[in-house]
Amino acid sequence: MKNFIYRLIIVVLFFSVTIFLPAQVTVVGHITAEVVTTLTATETSQLSFGQFSPETAGGQIKLTPQGIRSSIGTVNVIGGMHNPGSFFVTGEPDALISIQLPSGPITLTNSGNSGTMTVTSWMSDPPQHSSVTIPASGVQPVNVGATLIVGINQDNPVGLYSGTYNITFNYN
Repeated sequence: MKNFIYRLIIVVLFFSVTIFLPAQVTVVGHITAEVVTTLTATETSQLSFGQFSPETAGGQIKLTPQGIRSSIGTVNVIGGMHNPGSFFVTGEPDALISIQLPSGPITLTNSGNSGTMTVTSWMSDPPQHSSVTIPASGVQPVNVGATLIVGINQDNPVGLYSGTYNITFNYN
């Protein structure tokens, strides 16, 4: 009988404890937020195809992000400065960024007459749409090249042609 009473007491205590245990529990969660350096970009060198003559049939001038200039067609490239567009992108060290170049052609206009030329086939170093890690210095250089479509002398009279383009840098 004594065993029975001990067992009964244990069963009663077990059910008493489980019945009176709370059905919910509260836990503390933690929240963090970190502000990072604002992403900025500065043009350090304008994209310039340099001096050339269209000659009889025109053609194209390709300028790589590394500054290598070549021509196709009757375009005769001559002296004068030519260079890729250059930018310094400043941001959080070790952060990933992406580069977005113009999606279509850009028109250059002659300031002295109605002549126009088109810039296409945009390229960059580092390449567009790749993830680029900003170095420990917080500054990532980016160079931009493209192809200039050149018409004949009648379409592209002598003079300075200029225009603008947009390049976008984003944190990934």
